[in-house]
Amino acid sequence: MVRTSEFPEESELVVCTVQNVKNFGAFVTLDEYGGKEGFIHIRDVATGWVKYIRDYVREGQKIVCKVLGVDSSKGHIDLSLKSVNEHQKREKIQQWKNENKAEKLMEIIGERLGKEPAALYEEFGYELMDSFGTLFGSFEQVAAHPEALEEEGFSGDWTDAFIEVAKENVTPPHVQIDGYLEMTCPAPDGVDRIRDALTSGLASSEQVKIQYIGAPRYRVVVMAPDYKTAEEELKNVTTSIVDKMVECGGKAVFHREGK
Repeated sequence: MVRTSEFPEESELVVCTVQNVKNFGAFVTLDEYGGKEGFIHIRDVATGWVKYIRDYVREGQKIVCKVLGVDSSKGHIDLSLKSVNEHQKREKIQQWKNENKAEKLMEIIGERLGKEPAALYEEFGYELMDSFGTLFGSFEQVAAHPEALEEEGFSGDWTDAFIEVAKENVTPPHVQIDGYLEMTCPAPDGVDRIRDALTSGLASSEQVKIQYIGAPRYRVVVMAPDYKTAEEELKNVTTSIVDKMVECGGKAVFHREGK
């Protein structure tokens, strides 16, 4: 993973590979910092008394640690495994995987432009990190909104290749929200009228799915790039369905939370 600094910062979460386990602690290498060596004292491996350290760490294992301290002059990096919870671990591993993927995408762009990846980072890569937070974040945003580069002030002969690679290899981020409709119609052809109302609602948006729960309930699911868009889509579709049901003599009530 490309880093703009040589050493991690205190309290930063880092991905490590366990190299050597001793009774007093474990030596690891930091995957994101050129394989620099770090050390986890046995007291920082797990909460409570650790009888057998290999119950918690073993050679070759990928782990996520929190940086306790850095002495760059001596090259010492003290780490803690016990200070990282499962949620933080999952998020960090996913971020690490995403950034590794972003680096491979930069290599593809380099091949298409006939440039070395290192030159691309100097030309625009580091600036993308500053603007979008992470390199993978820039690919995600561009995959969802190709105009994002221009909006952030980026230009150059590389932008077309960047957009192409982003759209080909990255699934845009999305959020999902849902609710349910209770629909009834006393008419003899009530079932057909309900179906028509649902079909008309679906036709108004490609981001909505409707699932049959069991009469008279229908689950409405919306997937969109962000919550604001999702809420707007949900409101528009459900309002359309409710209005359609009223027009045909039926009744529909929307509930925000699905059960």
